[in-house]
Amino acid sequence: MLNIVLIRSYIGLPDKQRKILAALGLKKIRDSVKHADNKAVRGMINKISHLIAVEKTAE
Repeated sequence: MLNIVLIRSYIGLPDKQRKILAALGLKKIRDSVKHADNKAVRGMINKISHLIAVEKTAE
């Protein structure tokens, strides 16, 4: 499992990056979500890595 935290604002970002944040379930700064560690989620993380913090959890 991956714990993903939004650490930067998405004001002024392109729509594509906003849609990725919405798909991950991140709405406000310091929002935290857990997702499975798979290729689809990793691809989304790579696109918005400058906005988020990712921690691997042992669940």
